[in-house]
Amino acid sequence: MTPTPSAAARTTRLAPTPAAPVRELDDSHGAAVLRHFLALEADDRHLRFGSPTSDTVIERYVANLDFSRDALFGVFNDALDLVGIAHLAYVPPAKDGPRFAEFGVSVLHDSRHRGLGAALLARAAVHARNTHIDTLFVHCLAKNKAMMHLAQKLGMRVEFAYGDADAYLILPPVNAQSILHEASQEHMADLDYALKANLKQSKQMWRWFYGMQSQP
Repeated sequence: MTPTPSAAARTTRLAPTPAAPVRELDDSHGAAVLRHFLALEADDRHLRFGSPTSDTVIERYVANLDFSRDALFGVFNDALDLVGIAHLAYVPPAKDGPRFAEFGVSVLHDSRHRGLGAALLARAAVHARNTHIDTLFVHCLAKNKAMMHLAQKLGMRVEFAYGDADAYLILPPVNAQSILHEASQEHMADLDYALKANLKQSKQMWRWFYGMQSQP
């Protein structure tokens, strides 16, 4: 169903400096994406997917992700585990109608209250804008207070009905500044990932070295 934001929805300037580097994901990250969702606690799965969600349902969801159709973004910790994921799902547009994309986000419990959700939403909104999306929207349970707080914090219009909530953000047209902004964010995220990968490899080598030294 095509969302219908009210005329009261407004554009907003998203935070230019993310709380953490947010990297765009591709199909090579499928296993890491699956580990992230399986690590969510039962209540968090309910809020993220809108209903109680078993491991089997999550496995099917990840298997059906199309990285060439939608866009996914992630925040990696030093161990290169995905502690936060945003999914930007593009809604098939009606002929000559506005273009919509739906935003979903999850952050692991131990990585919350660090601004990762806002960083993921800001990154997804810039990408949506640069891919000619007119309106970014969120559909979730009305009791998902964290998502509602995030949406309102970034200037989204929130509407409640029958236990559900919808939040909308009308995006300005793409321009040179928005393209450069996204490119610089992706470059920073690539550098951050490379540094963490090198650090992880170095730690593994030192553990192997000391392990060999300790053998009789």
